[in-house]
Amino acid sequence: MITLHPADSQLTFRAVLEALSRPGETFQLPAHKVPPAVLPTLALADLGTGVCVLEAGTDWADTVFSATSAPSYTLDKARLVTALRPVTGEEVASLHRGAAPAPEDGALATLAVSDVDGGPAKWWLSGPGIPGETVLSPSGLPEDFLAARAALVAGFPAGVDFLLVCPDGQITGLPRTTKIEKES
Repeated sequence: MITLHPADSQLTFRAVLEALSRPGETFQLPAHKVPPAVLPTLALADLGTGVCVLEAGTDWADTVFSATSAPSYTLDKARLVTALRPVTGEEVASLHRGAAPAPEDGALATLAVSDVDGGPAKWWLSGPGIPGETVLSPSGLPEDFLAARAALVAGFPAGVDFLLVCPDGQITGLPRTTKIEKES
């Protein structure tokens, strides 16, 4: 069974915390045998946290559930979501957003992307944790990602937080408080 060494779990937790605290900046996850997008779920999941793993032709879901003992939930009810394959806008729109009295129930979705710089369109990010404005150009997300995300975060404090994870372990956070405007 694959598990995270406590030091790797701590480094992963720290990278997730930094990424969500400073949206648009990239941080490094520790090197491990599992795909980098699996690391946040391995570090954060527990017996009481519903998890959904979206994958195509791999068995990383079994590894996650075996290593964490977390229950398997459907995409619309999971608190932690790991997408190892490209997601659709419909899948993004169906993520659990929590409610105003319980915003902590909103999902944390970790999405494997090809890159956070070099995609087809520029995004301007602003909001808490961003001095002024920063620019991202992610690749590997559906065209309707921003529209689906905007609907999810419209009822703040409810919403969904996103982590974009590259194959090299670079991680970037898009918390629900971040305003994103796309290049016209």
